[in-house]
Amino acid sequence: MRRARAAVVREPGEPFDLREVELEEPRPREVLVGMTAVGVCHTDLGIQARWPRRLTPMVFGHEGAGRVEVVGTEVTGVVPGDTVCLTFASCGACPRCAAGHPAYCDSARDLNLSGGRGDGTTPLRLDGAPLHGGFFGQSSFATRAVVHERGVVKVPSDLPATFAAPLGCGGQTGAGTVLNRLRPGPGTSLVVLGAGGVGLSALMAAVAVGCDPVVAVDPVASRRDLAVALGARAALPPGDGLAAAVRELTDGGAHHVVDTTGRPEMIDRAVAALRPRGELALLGLGGEVTFDMMRLMTKGIRLHGVMEGDSDPARFIPELIALHRRGLFPLDRLVTPFAFEEIGAAVAAMRDGSAVKPVLTFPDPADAPGPVGTRARKAPGRPGGV
Repeated sequence: MRRARAAVVREPGEPFDLREVELEEPRPREVLVGMTAVGVCHTDLGIQARWPRRLTPMVFGHEGAGRVEVVGTEVTGVVPGDTVCLTFASCGACPRCAAGHPAYCDSARDLNLSGGRGDGTTPLRLDGAPLHGGFFGQSSFATRAVVHERGVVKVPSDLPATFAAPLGCGGQTGAGTVLNRLRPGPGTSLVVLGAGGVGLSALMAAVAVGCDPVVAVDPVASRRDLAVALGARAALPPGDGLAAAVRELTDGGAHHVVDTTGRPEMIDRAVAALRPRGELALLGLGGEVTFDMMRLMTKGIRLHGVMEGDSDPARFIPELIALHRRGLFPLDRLVTPFAFEEIGAAVAAMRDGSAVKPVLTFPDPADAPGPVGTRARKAPGRPGGV
């Protein structure tokens, strides 16, 4: 067993409690990663509030970055010492994974949202008892994480951890929605509803491919200012006049709208703001939404439900890094760093809008207790793979 410090949620909606925990050695297709940074995402907070009580206590966190410490006996993609970005887990064998769409993996719920590995086990222990984890295949609100090998993407060693961490979810979700799913042509108009980490990632991708105009919508003035600094032609507050304002800016209606809010009233305004045969991508984790079917049909609106930017992380994350190095994806401009012990302040800053993308930072994992740089031994009779 390895020692770690983790932000534990004991009951749904309760605050994060930093506790000493233990981790098992990685199984054959798992990797033990010492964390250097982890982003705080609205998904962590939204799901934490309604997480099943039967799956608590639980460790969340799904935008990790770090250094490989131990690899399982069947892992071939990384070795101890590699710098990595963590992302969601997938099986790699189902038709969706085989076609390059692992966000829609047949085993996605079991591997990412079951409170463990998907087979009913968890690598975490708290006070000797099982501790639920495996959130998006990682549970990286901790100084160490046991991660499914398909959720590990090797990145350049000189890449700042505070940039690498948000790539695994928020960066690839926003940018991937634009680049992988909508694929807008130069000169087409694109509107982003919600200028948080996901929305601004979509905005930066739209600017990078030459969309014009690009418009952001957000209630927080500082976020609207940031959107303009990142290339938006206009940034608007939400309100009843939003659809008319967008139609005026886009010469009759937007070609594409990306909604990150999940709010029914914003989605309704998005449909009204689109031109005939426009496209609406839905990213926000909201509740039920009712559509006026006649309006959808007569306008020919196309709806896209998008998970993780419809990305294949092993391919797409390196593409985002390449865009960043060309100055076209400045994700680091969204980041506000906090020490891991300041997780409560980071959550508060995200909720009040003062931080777009809080990123928790850790000491160098090489300084953490426990042996580093080994390959896990295969224990007799231990289940292989996940």
